[in-house]
Amino acid sequence: MTRPPRPVEPVAGEPAATAEIGDERALLIADYHAGIEEGLRYERGVELPSNADQRRQRLLALLADTDADRLIVLGDLGHQIGETEGVEGDELDALYEAVVGERGVELTIAPGNHDGDLDSLFGDRDGVTILPASGGVLGEPPATLGVAHGHTWPDPELLSAATICIGHEHPQVKLEDSVGGHRVESAWLRGRVDPAAMLESRADEPAELPSDAADPPELVVCPAFNDRSGGTWINVEGQDFLAPFLPAAIPDAECYLLDGTRLGPYREV
Repeated sequence: MTRPPRPVEPVAGEPAATAEIGDERALLIADYHAGIEEGLRYERGVELPSNADQRRQRLLALLADTDADRLIVLGDLGHQIGETEGVEGDELDALYEAVVGERGVELTIAPGNHDGDLDSLFGDRDGVTILPASGGVLGEPPATLGVAHGHTWPDPELLSAATICIGHEHPQVKLEDSVGGHRVESAWLRGRVDPAAMLESRADEPAELPSDAADPPELVVCPAFNDRSGGTWINVEGQDFLAPFLPAAIPDAECYLLDGTRLGPYREV
């Protein structure tokens, strides 16, 4: 079976992508981490001025530039793992009012490990869909899109999608020059899925592919939207991936910089 052209296209120079889902155009981002400055203050003693307004304006500009009807957040919309309150709650309230209230853009969230309190904040608000932690499939065949955060084993149904998008990893590459200097840049990972590695398997409950799964989908690991959230140096030996199914699920993944530069197989960068 030949799959349709890939429905997920990165926005040049940005940690964001677009996807056509039926009659809608969606903007996809991962790891927004609202309120991260407050978290860094308590977690690491790092004092940084809040970038809440700049984050929101960057996102609103992307929604306008891409003419998006829907915003899909691939987890970690907020930063606190427990209750969403205080500075973070205020930032998320302002984001909702700007995106859904003022722009009329629908919001779909695939919850992440930092999103434990999203239901109490967004669960009863108009224009918001919160998916299960194991993710979900959006759209209609053949151009379906599977979305999840990536912190837990995904719903096997995601393997029936044409493309799967996750966050959680905050992938970055360490690029060294000839004199020993280096820089770190955010990156995309893209590759065909090894279905068996994508599924949790137990001795008493073997993993099974969904009955309508065709050839393996492409998996896209998205960079973090929040540039203060750190990341996984995917080309540095000893750096562990965070998702339980990575890197085994995409053994031949290729790496791309935000400007579209193809670096080739990530193991060789």
